[in-house]
Amino acid sequence: MTSALLDTFGRVATDLRVSLTDRCNLRCTYCMPAEGLARLPKPELLTDDEVLRLIEVAVTLLGITEVRFTGGEPLVRRGVVDIIRRTAQLAPRPTISATTNGIGLARTAGALRDAGLDRVNVSLDTLSETVFAELTRRDRLADVPAGLAAASAVGLAPVKVNTVLMRGVNDHEASDILDYCLDHGFELRFIEHMPLDAQHQWSRETMVTAEEILERLSRRHTLSPELASIRGSAPAETFPVDGGPARVGVIASVTRPFCGSCDRTRLTADGRVRNCLFAQGETDLRGLLRAGASDEAIAQSWVGAMWAKQPGHGVNDVGYLQPDRPMSAIGG
Repeated sequence: MTSALLDTFGRVATDLRVSLTDRCNLRCTYCMPAEGLARLPKPELLTDDEVLRLIEVAVTLLGITEVRFTGGEPLVRRGVVDIIRRTAQLAPRPTISATTNGIGLARTAGALRDAGLDRVNVSLDTLSETVFAELTRRDRLADVPAGLAAASAVGLAPVKVNTVLMRGVNDHEASDILDYCLDHGFELRFIEHMPLDAQHQWSRETMVTAEEILERLSRRHTLSPELASIRGSAPAETFPVDGGPARVGVIASVTRPFCGSCDRTRLTADGRVRNCLFAQGETDLRGLLRAGASDEAIAQSWVGAMWAKQPGHGVNDVGYLQPDRPMSAIGG
C-alpha cells in the first residue's frame, strides 16, 4: 500500500463512491429541473477501463474496502455489469454496492448479483402514483417495487430503501413507507433533504428534520431512542421498531452531521476526486491518467486530495456556499 487516505483530522477514507454517469431517467424536483441538465461530453467521461484502473488504485494502493456505484442513475451506464464484475475480481476484493432509483433493477438484478454486486440501496420517496409523478416528473412508480422485489429475490441483501421527505409533498407518508418496508423485509433510511439541487432552491423550510421524522413515525410505532445504534462511520442512526429486530434509520446530514467520523472519498464520472459531498474543490485524476501517470503518482495525488479535507461540510455555517455541481453530477 502506498498510503492510507488520511486527512489532517485523523479520519481515514475506506469507502469509495464512484459516479458512473451524470445521466438519469428521472427528473426529481429536489435534484434537477424538468428539462434536465446538460450532460457531460462523452470524451470527458471516464471509459470503463479508466474507471477500473482508478478503482484498482484505490483498492490495492490506498486501502479502500468498499466501493459503491452511484450516478446520476448507475444502471443507465451500458458497462455497469462488466465494471462490477471486474471490480469483484480485484484482490483484496472490496464490498460492492450500488445506489439506484430502481427503474431498471427488475431486469438487471440477477446479472448484477452474478457479476458480484453484494447489496443495493433503492430510492423510494412515495407509495402514491400521483405523488411519484409529481416528484419525479415520470409515471414509473410500478418499476420501483418490482426492482426491490427482484433485488430481494436474487439475494442482494440487505435491500435498503432511501426516502427523502419533502414538506407538503410526501411527508405524510413516513409511516406508510415504513410499514411497506417492514412488510417486505427492507431496511428503510430516511434522509434529510440536502442543499445539492441543481436549481439552488433548497431551503430549511421545506426540509423535514430528523426530529420531525422520528416524531411522525412514533405516532404509529414504538421507537427506542435509548437503543439507537452507535453509528461510527455509518451515516444512519438506526432505531428498533416496536421492540425489533427491525430497525429504521435516519440520515440527518444537516441537523445531526456526522462529519467527524466520515470515511468516504468520491470519484465523479469525469474522473475527479471530491473529499466531501459538499466540497468546493476537486482533484483531477483523469488528466493524470490520460497523461500517462503511474499508479503510484495517481495514488499520491489522491492522498493529497484527501489530506486537504475540511473538518465538516459547513452547511450550518453563516457563509456556506452550495457546490456548483448538483447531486446528480457528484454521486451519492
